[in-house]
Amino acid sequence: MRGRRDYLLGKLIRYGFTLFLILSLNFALPRMMPGDPIINLLGENALHNDPEMIELLRAEHGLDQPIHIQYIRYLCQLTEINLGYSIHKNLSVVELLTSSLFWTVLLVFPSDVFGSLLALLCGSLAGFKINSRADYLLTAIALSLYTCPAFLLAMLFLSLFAFHLGLFPLGNLTSGGKEGIDYLLDVVWHLSLPVAALSLLGGASKFLVVRNSVMQISDQQFVVAARAKGLTEGRILNKHIIRNVLPPFISMVALSFGFMVSGALIIEIVFSLNGMGTLIYDAVLARDYPVMQGCFFILTIFVLFANFAADMLYALADPRIGRSS
Repeated sequence: MRGRRDYLLGKLIRYGFTLFLILSLNFALPRMMPGDPIINLLGENALHNDPEMIELLRAEHGLDQPIHIQYIRYLCQLTEINLGYSIHKNLSVVELLTSSLFWTVLLVFPSDVFGSLLALLCGSLAGFKINSRADYLLTAIALSLYTCPAFLLAMLFLSLFAFHLGLFPLGNLTSGGKEGIDYLLDVVWHLSLPVAALSLLGGASKFLVVRNSVMQISDQQFVVAARAKGLTEGRILNKHIIRNVLPPFISMVALSFGFMVSGALIIEIVFSLNGMGTLIYDAVLARDYPVMQGCFFILTIFVLFANFAADMLYALADPRIGRSS
């Protein structure tokens, strides 16, 4: 019991330090980018024609203060869950995030789940039946998807299934004018292609890891002993091999969440989805510091929480972790 408590405390300290480091980078990196948010807002001509307005807007958004004062103010605002106001849209960052975060989670979460389950099933089959036709076929498909850029796969899906076959809409989140169950079905219809594309992209890398893990575990002595006892191949795979693959696989699924968000940015742009990816893209182009900081803060919380949950599930899946000596 004490070992598990020390394990949990150590993880909390580590994640607390990681959060502070990421938040500091979150503040510094946007300001290291070339360009000025006020100049982007007013245009280059304002630099010569209306310098007073530029200084006024700088003061309004606190950009005229020394960098260390801005940093302290930024940290103080985070403790109050105050993410500030967008420089370009003149709206609360929380308001912008609220309208965008839901759609990104609705895209990324099912994509992560479906892609992970597909990778676990197919990777286990390919690794257990190494050098079989199923292994060659699944590995070839996974390698093709792994090397395929996100925008290319999204455009292929859009061109084939939406434009030529007309099975799915060309973009957007809804068709509009629908309520109740019809609205929910319409959203599912619009998100089917983006979720499918992101699931395949995310599942390809996981497939390769699961396949190699299963292949290595299949040669272990306990698997040979299980076969000697007369256990069926299905029972060996389900009870012995997959059980040993699950702990690292859980961590990999949590780690992949952050990478899937970056992939979702491209998917959202191709399918014209107004999620976090589109919001971050517009904020980077406009050098909108508060929006970038708010988006990366939310993504940081999600990724750290997913990794912390993975560590806890890892400890449950493997009782040796955190056990007191």
